[in-house]
Amino acid sequence: MVACSHKAVITVLVTSTAILHSPSMESAETLTGTLGASGRLDKVLAETSGLSRERVKALIAAGKVEVAGGVMTSPSSKVEENCPYIIHLPPPDDPQASPQDIPLTIVFEDEYLIVVDKPAGMVVHPAAGNPDGTLVNALLHHCAGQLSGIGGVARPGIVHRIDKDTSGLLVVAKTDAAHEGLARQFADHSIERLYYALVYGVPNPAQGRIEARIGRSDSDRKKMAVLPKESSRGKHAVTHYNTVEVMDRCALVECRLETGRTHQVRVHLASIGHALLGDPVYGRANARFRPLLERLGFARQALHAAVLGFVHPVTGEKLRFESGIPSDMRELIDEAGHSNR
Repeated sequence: MVACSHKAVITVLVTSTAILHSPSMESAETLTGTLGASGRLDKVLAETSGLSRERVKALIAAGKVEVAGGVMTSPSSKVEENCPYIIHLPPPDDPQASPQDIPLTIVFEDEYLIVVDKPAGMVVHPAAGNPDGTLVNALLHHCAGQLSGIGGVARPGIVHRIDKDTSGLLVVAKTDAAHEGLARQFADHSIERLYYALVYGVPNPAQGRIEARIGRSDSDRKKMAVLPKESSRGKHAVTHYNTVEVMDRCALVECRLETGRTHQVRVHLASIGHALLGDPVYGRANARFRPLLERLGFARQALHAAVLGFVHPVTGEKLRFESGIPSDMRELIDEAGHSNR
């Protein structure tokens, strides 16, 4: 068992400014924090850091993981809750994204930032399985390389993301000052974000607030899940929803995000029995709509980032952008047919 004293925790907190149970990036290659539970090292570290368990095992084997000041060599080592950890992340195998002449829908642009209306199907930044054809590749061409370097060469300028198969608005930083200013607004939840989601069933009540922690699923590490309130894993998440249009056994729902977690809208709505139509991960319950989805060729979750509002990080101007529901989602809404509530 790797034990850690109170003194050891205090030392790490002072030197790395880590926050209990909340990993932070000291640099592009170092992840630090404190363990959120006791138990087997690879399991606890995966749950605490958000990395996959297989990735954690590989990093331990490579000598890239330290707990309570010591280098760990075995994934099965027993560790205690609140022990400080450091993960030394190697750079991506192929971090250098190349410029590509890919059309973009630009909503706003100045010398500091750019707001893009991303189409469904476009990945935000290069990663395994998607080495090119991404938003970053398109931005490098459009901006001639003038993007913030804070995200590293693998994702220059990227302050936040939306899923590959989610359409809508995204802001990207051109300068480091803009990146830092936008990141602060995302961190303090002052960014306005509104999504439209087409969901299975009709929410009752028609509007409400979903507050539930989101973290990695115990049964499938590729999925996110709602976690118990008392859990030390995952992150606090809040979604406000309002039903704006009712159809035959489905509804168009407006979601305002108080926080921004991975798959937040998809997971929260599925947790109250209203999974998104077309969602291949969280929407298995809405098989009734499969024939319609197949007929229309609608092969994504019905989710659109429609509103993005923030204070310009350099000029201080209040900015707010809107994007209409895209044609594929509108066609699905029209075909679903209206009904009286």
